[in-house]
Amino acid sequence: MTDSSQDQRPILIAGGGIGGMSLALTLHQIGVPCIVFEAVPQLQPLGVGINLQPNAVRELYDLGIDERLLDTIGIQAREWALVGRNGNDVYAEPRGLLAGYRWPQYSVHRGQLQMLLYRTALERLGPDAVRLGQRVSGYRNDADGVTAFVEQADGQRREVQGRLLVAADGLHSAIRAQMHPDQPPIQWGGAILWRGTTPGVPIRTGASFVGVGSLRHRVVLYPISPPDAATGLATINWIAEITVDNSKGWTQGDWNRRVKLEDFAHHFDGWNYSWLDVPAMLRGAKEVFEYPMIDRDPVPTWVDGRVALLGDAAHVMYPVGSNGASQAIVDARVLGASIVERGMTPQALQAYDERLCADISALVLRNRGAGPFGILGLVDDRCGGVFDNIDDVIPPEERNAFMARYKQAAGFAIDALNQAPPTIAPGAKAKA
Repeated sequence: MTDSSQDQRPILIAGGGIGGMSLALTLHQIGVPCIVFEAVPQLQPLGVGINLQPNAVRELYDLGIDERLLDTIGIQAREWALVGRNGNDVYAEPRGLLAGYRWPQYSVHRGQLQMLLYRTALERLGPDAVRLGQRVSGYRNDADGVTAFVEQADGQRREVQGRLLVAADGLHSAIRAQMHPDQPPIQWGGAILWRGTTPGVPIRTGASFVGVGSLRHRVVLYPISPPDAATGLATINWIAEITVDNSKGWTQGDWNRRVKLEDFAHHFDGWNYSWLDVPAMLRGAKEVFEYPMIDRDPVPTWVDGRVALLGDAAHVMYPVGSNGASQAIVDARVLGASIVERGMTPQALQAYDERLCADISALVLRNRGAGPFGILGLVDDRCGGVFDNIDDVIPPEERNAFMARYKQAAGFAIDALNQAPPTIAPGAKAKA
């Protein structure tokens, strides 16, 4: 029998990234105590640009993180477009409010979003709710709770009891490794990404996400700030990408390293259009980081007793659909809804698992197959990437159907999302 003092045990969250902070805010909203353990001793606004799809923005709005706040860390996207290597349009569509969604799509700085969520969590939950410099290295399921093994920055180790444990500790999740000790290693398909930001004049609509090139050789760019009033320049986030032979595995050692322009810029020599000078954009970055495009094979379940995986710990995926961070936010809200309905119980975790694991695992594999950029693969196959009129290569109906299938799989089909009730009803509280 659990006494009243034990009933006050919190839910433990491993990881203070976007998923972990979204869950902490969700649990506070539904009246559930929680503690976040984050390994780094000091959070900093690291990373570059990401996109938040309307399904995630809806959830942030329901947490009280609305347009007023999101406009301080990014801009509302207006268009998603693919352009062939010869500069001709392959596909373009409006995004966010212009597409008919009830919520916008945002292009934001990943680190600024994390810091916004962190500051909001401290304001609402109090300064003791987020414990920095403390890493959850493992767990033990107990008869009526769970024990997290916490390592502190000074090397001390301790055990912390909670009602549930949620692992939002990312790609290298220690909790996932314990839950699935035989999981395959990180999967790299051969794509290498170079990422940076450069001051520039926004193109097309002024808030467009644009991919230029082919499936195996492309540049993606979009603004993550409004233009400066004095200069007219915005912060342009860009990703340059090539695909190489991966038979020998990733040989660079680091998964994220600063590189020099001359290490990669030659891959994009001559990519100059009247509306975009790619070499100049690459040169304009103060620093560039290199990443392999990686994911993990899906696992059959995200749950072990009173422990659940969330965000990248559950489903790290290729960043081709702009929905990794969005899905982490949605994960947090779906888990919160399950706790509202079933309390802080293993049954709530099972309901969350049944709702998301199979579908999102399929999305991981879909993104591995190029996600929405798969249209560029069709262009390559049918005409070698050279065309005058895309309608002669891929009819409009086929392009539209391709994108509709992706949106459905990723959870942001317009009609379904607009008509869906809130994931968590206003004022809803968790069962005791």
